[in-house]
Amino acid sequence: MIVNTVAILLALVALSGCAAPPSGTMTPQTGAPQVAAPAAASAEAALDRTVPLPSGATLKVAADWTVTASTDGLILEDPEKQLTIELVEVEATAGMSAAISTAWSRRRPGFSRQELAASDSPGREGWDLFRWSRYKTSPEEARRVSAFVARKGTLAVVILVDSPLAAVQRRSSQVGLVHDSLRPAGYVRETYQDRTPRPLDAARVAHMKTFIDRMREAADVPGVSVVLFDQHATLIEEGFGVRERGRPELVTADSLYIIASNTKPLTTLLLARLVDEGRFGWDTPVTQIYPRFKIGDADVTRRILVKHLVCACTGLPRQDFEWLFTFDRSSPQGQLDVLATMKPTTEFGALFQYSNPLASAAGYIGARTIKSAGELGRAYDDVMRDKVFRPLGMSRTTFSFDEALHTDHASPHSWDMSLRNVPIDMALNHSVIPIRPAGGAWSSARDYARYVRLELARGRLPDGSTLATEKNLLARRLPQVRVGEDSWYGMGLWIEDIKGIRVISHGGSMFGYKSNFFFVPDAGVGGVILTNADSGWRVATAVMRRTLEVIYDGQPEAEENLLSGVRETQAFLTGEQRDWKVPPEPSAVTRLARSYRNAALGEIVVREGKDEVVFQFGGWKSRIASRVNPDGTTSFLSIDPGVRGFEFNAPVASVVYTRLTLRDPQHTYEFESPGGGGREPASLNEERSPPGRACLGRRGLRFQREDRYDSG
Repeated sequence: MIVNTVAILLALVALSGCAAPPSGTMTPQTGAPQVAAPAAASAEAALDRTVPLPSGATLKVAADWTVTASTDGLILEDPEKQLTIELVEVEATAGMSAAISTAWSRRRPGFSRQELAASDSPGREGWDLFRWSRYKTSPEEARRVSAFVARKGTLAVVILVDSPLAAVQRRSSQVGLVHDSLRPAGYVRETYQDRTPRPLDAARVAHMKTFIDRMREAADVPGVSVVLFDQHATLIEEGFGVRERGRPELVTADSLYIIASNTKPLTTLLLARLVDEGRFGWDTPVTQIYPRFKIGDADVTRRILVKHLVCACTGLPRQDFEWLFTFDRSSPQGQLDVLATMKPTTEFGALFQYSNPLASAAGYIGARTIKSAGELGRAYDDVMRDKVFRPLGMSRTTFSFDEALHTDHASPHSWDMSLRNVPIDMALNHSVIPIRPAGGAWSSARDYARYVRLELARGRLPDGSTLATEKNLLARRLPQVRVGEDSWYGMGLWIEDIKGIRVISHGGSMFGYKSNFFFVPDAGVGGVILTNADSGWRVATAVMRRTLEVIYDGQPEAEENLLSGVRETQAFLTGEQRDWKVPPEPSAVTRLARSYRNAALGEIVVREGKDEVVFQFGGWKSRIASRVNPDGTTSFLSIDPGVRGFEFNAPVASVVYTRLTLRDPQHTYEFESPGGGGREPASLNEERSPPGRACLGRRGLRFQREDRYDSG
């Protein structure tokens, strides 16, 4: 997924939960309506509008938002009057931090929240410099409090947000629109239109190879595999770095990685083939071909067509905790059953909301039109092999973890407490297996490039035969819902106009694996970038952006964007863990019960060792830190590399914590202790291996569009 630095702070891709659980299990966030009002009631209302600031700077705002002018800025308010964005123009001469403080003092006299983290980044779109700042909040508040400032000469435009997190998450695409479109007066954007693409000759290819390895090292990524090609030849097809830090084996173009949500375009390619075969159409109601299909809203269920399963446009929010916490006892059919409980939180077709379970249903339902019997996951695997992988020659691509882990594969890495990428446990990546059409494939750069070449060839294989008709292949690239100023989501594809040039891509994110592919139809160029670290998505984005800069002789921004992004990550992670106590505070540990249970997510077993406390969650586990929140409550946070940041908030208690609360932006999950008490956490020497995982060797950042896992 492509990230605009301007939108890093607020354009979230965060987790969201289900609806209609057993009583007391999970509830909507306080103050968040179950279904928001439509973002667009007509084609005319769907258009945004450009509004000026007093300085002449401009930005775009969704048409249904209220805009109120003031002498020093604007106040933007969403239709539900839950989300407010305030823009304040101040003098920049005293510095960026001072500009933010001045803006808060004007809009919130007495504002005194402590800063969690802040960082500068290079200005873009006519600005000299950017700075973002996040502030500490307590889990019970469920708020996003942040500031972003853009400086041009002596002018600073500060964007302030202090609103419910659920509202920010639901309308993240519209928040991103404000950030993406903010420009100083008189600025003319750089455009690649009318520029003749330059050939990727030997000198430019050599430059790209050097760039890739330099970016890999700058982002502390152990291994990167890349294929870059044009319509004439393969230009780069190799690995950079190692499979696993501390070991000598090198990655190659054939090394396997979990490609996560880059599985979605392969699943929609399968759907295109099935449309070609007449098994259904893009506009066929899903219940017509699979009568058992449903979500937690009967009216929306009836409205969902095949294309809507993969459009991120139904209003169904992210609900990833269910598959992350229950995979050790779940199945493809089990995940379809969970999907049947999920309810939309925005109007159908109105806003971008990304649902992995819904996308996985697309693959399973498509496979059922061919294989009506047998286990659902096996049916999907077999149909994908026969209809997609074999015809494309993707001989190493597989959904089998056992198969992948017994061949040349890259091991996952993530940040430890020193913020160094280290090898991480593979267990939680197994969580994607029950929803694998949305993100469970393993592939190599060489294999995946065969698929990208098919896209550039408009459905034709190298021998000239047709795998998918041009009509149905290209239908997947039609924008279904807007994501940002110049970006949209299609059917499992990300569509973006980068400086006037249409680029099709997608990102993939699971624990310790980040990837991206892209192709530029007008230039006939495509690429695949697979990485084995959570910091790797910055490398994948930089490689794509630098390729465009080289082809179109653009301003060199990709490297500086990556370097500033690395600093942003370091600042956020450092700020996030500054208040963590490791091992957790003994007085807090003594209040923990032996176990807790949530009807939707399962059990937490608390295990205490000499110098650590471990929470066991079914198929995975983590060491735990504690933190005292601004409101005096205590949170317990997972800290193991790869899974850091899952936060369980305990209420104020003088004896035992009878409840732990886990939240995502739109829902709350309550874990209750059996019987309301009973201390004595289990000893670590009682620990059991996760079922079926003994042989195996985000949460995370919430201030950027690309999540730690998508399964995007």
